[in-house]
Amino acid sequence: MVRGAASIAKKMSIPEIVVGLTVVALGTSAPEFVVNTFAAAGGQHTIVFGNIIGSNLANILLILGVAGLICPIVVQKSTVWKEIPFLLGITILLFVLVYDSWRGSAGANVLSRVDGIILLVFFLVFMVYTFRLARGEAPEQGEVATYNNWISAGMVVFGLAALFFGGKFTVDGAVRVAEHLGISEKLIACTILAGGTSLPELATSAVAAYRGRSAIAVGNVVGSCILNLVMVLGVSGVICPVAYAALFDIDAIVLVAATLVLFLTMFTGRRHRLDRWEAAIMLSGYFAYVGYQIYCR
Repeated sequence: MVRGAASIAKKMSIPEIVVGLTVVALGTSAPEFVVNTFAAAGGQHTIVFGNIIGSNLANILLILGVAGLICPIVVQKSTVWKEIPFLLGITILLFVLVYDSWRGSAGANVLSRVDGIILLVFFLVFMVYTFRLARGEAPEQGEVATYNNWISAGMVVFGLAALFFGGKFTVDGAVRVAEHLGISEKLIACTILAGGTSLPELATSAVAAYRGRSAIAVGNVVGSCILNLVMVLGVSGVICPVAYAALFDIDAIVLVAATLVLFLTMFTGRRHRLDRWEAAIMLSGYFAYVGYQIYCR
């Protein structure tokens, strides 16, 4: 699906950074979207939050850590001062929205339909931003293969169909594994499930870093994280109000801290660059988080 969509985007002369923030990011966020849609419809609220929190942590700490170890990543100024702060703000906003008790509301904390609509409004804001970015930058010819229009469309349709069935099997399988092994759905959602749905981001960013395509490597991760929060959770909340459990509090703090660390790394060492030693620290942080999840299972 990503190859077909990227081929269409290249033929339309869309800048590489926009391809990373939208086409590639939308495609690599599709597994999270499909999994969360089935989980929300089936009432598996732990999977809804665990998948997104775990995926974003994997995106920031694991994927950028691996990509940064492969090759130091130069980050564009717009990403440093606009996209990463936007991601940090949206992450904080999400937990303000779901923590109804902070606002004096009675009852359980929940991602309501109104909260979902608010997130989708920010999704539209992000899309408008990327399209304005597209107008402001000259097209860059990346290493994106192009195909016949019919072949490209067929690849997109076939990829979407595979995602649909794969997402359903993934959710059902995750629930069965948790029941069979007697471990929590949270552990499955935050580690195995989140890691599985983040594999497209890992493959895309690792290859982009190896080929020196920093715009794709960083844009893919930041764009995917933003879309996971505003699009995936937004749609999940609109489909069905999703209860937020206090057991995710530590994970929420870690996610905010990881996003803040990503921003701060832009000013340590060489400015606007993720160096190898910074990537190693982020990667170590992810392994520590997974170890904590296993210890608290």
